[in-house]
Amino acid sequence: MRNPDTAPKLRTPGVLADDLGQPLHRVLYVLRSRQHIRPAAMAGRLRLYDRDGLEAIRVELARMDARRGGKGVRRGS
Repeated sequence: MRNPDTAPKLRTPGVLADDLGQPLHRVLYVLRSRQHIRPAAMAGRLRLYDRDGLEAIRVELARMDARRGGKGVRRGS
């Protein structure tokens, strides 16, 4: 159970891309093309995503990679 005194950690698309080890353009494509992945909050025009959003993006990237025969883009590893 979540502690009510702690705020959820929200991330920008750029931070999500870094967390996932993916180029920003792939994360932005998923966010543009999958309407079921919605921001948890907005700060002006900035979209912020929570852990559920991060996992949804991870799933969609894996699906995209599977359709391409596992030839996804990887950084750093």
